[in-house]
Amino acid sequence: MSAVAGLYIVATPIGNLDDITLRAVETLKKVDFVAAEDTRHSQKLMNHLDVTARLLALHEHNEREKSQMLIDKVKDGHAIALISDAGTPLISDPGYFLVKLAQEQGVKVVPIPGVSAVVTALSVSGLPSDRFVFEGFLPAKQGAKLKRLGDFLYESRTVIFYESPHRVADTLAVMGKVFGLERHLVVARELTKTFETIKGGALGELIEWMGADANQQKGEFVLLLEGAVDSPDASALDKDKMLTLLMAELPIKKASKIVSEMTGDNKKDLYKRALEIQGRTV
Repeated sequence: MSAVAGLYIVATPIGNLDDITLRAVETLKKVDFVAAEDTRHSQKLMNHLDVTARLLALHEHNEREKSQMLIDKVKDGHAIALISDAGTPLISDPGYFLVKLAQEQGVKVVPIPGVSAVVTALSVSGLPSDRFVFEGFLPAKQGAKLKRLGDFLYESRTVIFYESPHRVADTLAVMGKVFGLERHLVVARELTKTFETIKGGALGELIEWMGADANQQKGEFVLLLEGAVDSPDASALDKDKMLTLLMAELPIKKASKIVSEMTGDNKKDLYKRALEIQGRTV
């Protein structure tokens, strides 16, 4: 029996295939089409589950182009499942535009919940889980990464990031500059997979640990930052510290502009202060 016409948002395993829910398996076997981020990657899961529905590609590069076509199929009476490469769709994965369009056009959207790396990591981190912030992937460029992390300098809630293997060591180093080497962080790597690693400690310790073992830089990462104890108003931010940190990586003008955007202070005044910190005349 086929599923009722609609768009089904189906969570799939992030590693261990046994983590898929019975309802997810049943749904995937009943839908007419499965929209997948990477059809070659998802075909392996479909084969494992004996799912015969036709796979359609829906990824960040074609989502706006293909979404209306998928919605039209639902309107014609078809059932379509949306999956990502791993975990819950839309969580740092494609699908937002499709779901938004479906809601706007009155198309039935059905959640089929399951695994999500952010919640999985939080549940075993030992950090406060009653209040947290999920930020997803940080910018790749150093200046943008510094600015984004600076936004969380005095965040009291647990802050959760995703990171890729080729950038994780650099990200830990930048975090050490922004938050200090004593700030507590938990690294969750390769969750539910063979080489699953969950390690917490001071940023300085984790930077050394990861630098000493190249294997710890492989896989997919969730980084969980312990919230700050003190949370002053933005007006009380240590502007000199932020300027110093940013100037270590960026030109003075760019560093001053970023701190201005973070604090609301006058950019020219911050530029003058940056010159003073460097011991140069204004």
